[in-house]
Amino acid sequence: MTNDTRRPGARPVRQEAATHLFAVGQLVRLKGGFGRLAKAAGNYHITARLPPRGDSLQYRIRSDDERHERVATQDSLEAATPSSGSDDAALLERTFGHGQGTETQHARDQEAEAGQGSAHA
Repeated sequence: MTNDTRRPGARPVRQEAATHLFAVGQLVRLKGGFGRLAKAAGNYHITARLPPRGDSLQYRIRSDDERHERVATQDSLEAATPSSGSDDAALLERTFGHGQGTETQHARDQEAEAGQGSAHA
């Protein structure tokens, strides 16, 4: 005898299948967080999509700087953009935008204070 806990006449709940957000070959980064090893920082390429582990989809990832592959869950990854310089340059770009660093902002602030900023009518 099976014990059905649904109400009589209730529709069964349909669960949507989880979908992978990242494609094989895509560049990703491990999200920062407490306990992450600094050695694991950097860019990785998705080498394979793996079946879910519990509620989390998984990927096989590989860094050009390492000989081994890692397995990471989807929630621990974020899309990355290729950087022409170092990881520090990429961090500065993400933080301050394209050429919008503090020096540029400081110059704009000085112009505004002196009344030299461009006025649009």
